[in-house]
Amino acid sequence: MPRPDPNSIVLTGASGGIGTALALEYAAPGRVLLLVARDPDRLQALAAAVEARGARAEWAAIDVRDRAALRSALAAFDARHPVDLVLANAGVTGGLGPDRSREPDAASDRQFDINLGGVVNTVTALVEPMRLRGRGQIALVASLAGLRALPDMPSYSASKAAVVAYGHSLRGWLKPFGVSVTILCPGFVTSPMSARHKGAKPFEISAEDAARRMRRAIERRAAIHAFPLLLATGIYLQGLLPPKLADLFMKGFEAEIDPDPRFERE
Repeated sequence: MPRPDPNSIVLTGASGGIGTALALEYAAPGRVLLLVARDPDRLQALAAAVEARGARAEWAAIDVRDRAALRSALAAFDARHPVDLVLANAGVTGGLGPDRSREPDAASDRQFDINLGGVVNTVTALVEPMRLRGRGQIALVASLAGLRALPDMPSYSASKAAVVAYGHSLRGWLKPFGVSVTILCPGFVTSPMSARHKGAKPFEISAEDAARRMRRAIERRAAIHAFPLLLATGIYLQGLLPPKLADLFMKGFEAEIDPDPRFERE
């Protein structure tokens, strides 16, 4: 039996990189998308591009850390358009301080609050209506760093590992209710976030390629999809090595992460 096509979609982190590519990947006649991000100008431009492809678009300039505002917007959208698919994509990155000193407190807190807290805020806004309807899909954008931590990105890796664990737990809880959960673990994807990553980025792919791969995984209701294949396979295999050898493998991923200019005033 063919799987039902999602007609009502919520997407966080929509205003750049993978988020923009996902919005355009899903934009098609008969669909309505709620685009969530912080930048209203980018959201307006993206909404126009989505509508140019025949879909309807609504947008909400909300920080996913603002639980009350996010829940209110998502609940109102769900009341108008019962949500078939929620893509919890919003995320930020960060790394060590100057001269490989410890991470700044604000940067570490931000990564946990957005990468994990924002995912939880997004899911909990919609999970009960989905559960009670007995249908729906939840897709969580994690990272290969959530499967094997990067040595120069402690908080990013830990926050994405928590997203992976959260997704596995959600899947076990929600499967009997007819709600599927897919955990997406991309490697290096060309984006403004990736541009701040000063180090090796093996098998880097475009945001459009990543969005297509994510969509296919969601359509087949994969439990977890890690990609690209060669890099994901290497990550899985090094997990079988003794820690000393695994650490040597990960030295090839040493990097410096430029500060995120969007949060300079926080």
